Amino acid sequence: MGTIIISQKRGKGGPIYRTPTHRYVSDAKYPQIAQGDMMRAQVIELVHDPSKDVLLAKLLADNKKEIYLLAAEGMKVGQTIEYGKNVALEIGNITTLENVPDSAMVFDVELTPNDGGRLARTSGAFVSVISHDEDNGTVEIKLASKRTMSLSKECRATFGIASGAGRTEKPLKKAGTAHYKWHSRNKGWPVVRGTAMSAYDHPHGGKSMGKSSMRKRGTPPGKYVGHRAASRVGRKMGKMDKSEEKQ
Repeated sequence: MGTIIISQKRGKGGPIYRTPTHRYVSDAKYPQIAQGDMMRAQVIELVHDPSKDVLLAKLLADNKKEIYLLAAEGMKVGQTIEYGKNVALEIGNITTLENVPDSAMVFDVELTPNDGGRLARTSGAFVSVISHDEDNGTVEIKLASKRTMSLSKECRATFGIASGAGRTEKPLKKAGTAHYKWHSRNKGWPVVRGTAMSAYDHPHGGKSMGKSSMRKRGTPPGKYVGHRAASRVGRKMGKMDKSEEKQ
């Protein structure tokens, strides 16, 4: 009898493969405030969340509510954060893109207004504001990948760079360090190719190149690894049809 393959183990569930959300602090989304209002909050603590590479800033707002947001590089305990349209251009302050000047760096940017923040949320991430289009009510930004996007001017963002920059410059060095890193987020690690396994460990395993990765329709989840009833796989070779050239 072979061992149960990983996809079967994770599909069954259990404490080993359950995401440890009880240790997660917050999803760190922007709170909702009335349009035109401004809120002030004080940083009372910088917290590490196992589910994120960025530090979280624990804020105490004017209404005595506690809020968790992504911390900016250079943010410190005791700092006052402003949240609204007419805020100072200082690190950690939150405002809409229409109030961010050109060439300024921001992070935790919303894709659509009031979605809580979707872009540039990893450690050391930021986007640059390129230009403002007053006629269409959009703002053009440039991501770290050099890709440009046009977003609504009502999307919110935080001034500065996300904390934790330089994290990837230090190597993990040991497999145990990587194990605990990914285990805290319930990520399967290490990722091993099925063809590199034995035949009793995986449907693709075995001598030579292993078995075919093609599976029939109706294959149960435990055996569904690879392609299911695919007509073909891989790159198309040879000359391209004229119909394809037009596309």
